[in-house]
Amino acid sequence: MSSLRARRMARNHRRMQRPARLNLVALMDIFTILVLFLMVNNGDVEVLQADRNITLPESISEQRPEESLTIKVSPDVILVQGQAIGTVADAMSAEEVLLSALQAELQHHASRAGPLAEEEASRGRSVIIMGDQTMPYALLQRIMSTCAAEDYRDISLAVSSVAEPALAADSTAVAET
Repeated sequence: MSSLRARRMARNHRRMQRPARLNLVALMDIFTILVLFLMVNNGDVEVLQADRNITLPESISEQRPEESLTIKVSPDVILVQGQAIGTVADAMSAEEVLLSALQAELQHHASRAGPLAEEEASRGRSVIIMGDQTMPYALLQRIMSTCAAEDYRDISLAVSSVAEPALAADSTAVAET
């Protein structure tokens, strides 16, 4: 007869000799949920590369822009798709309303993109203007006029999204005066 300790050790040795088993059902469930989560949440986010020189204005709009040509306006320089086309000072001092450097760059991108489809022709090519919140309105107007002249009429302005502020009693009073 063997002691309790000897029987326990024998039982543990037999158990250790069996091959290890992995329960794949639980693992498959976790991966299925993870894949579904990623598929559902993948399509509604477009990330514009932030520029440290540009401080975007804030908005409560939830509508996301489509991917399109991006014009960045920092306090010093104007960039189209990351390529500098001129300075803000030159654009503001120009006598013409349309910015010739921007016009040439937009024509170049339009020629590379090819002709518009019928439904796109009515609203024009799309462009996102990402301007610093301190950008003068006159510059924004010139950029938008140049875009419209080159058939980039579907214009979106990039903003930082913030939560919608709750209306307070005194904010309603201010609105009435």
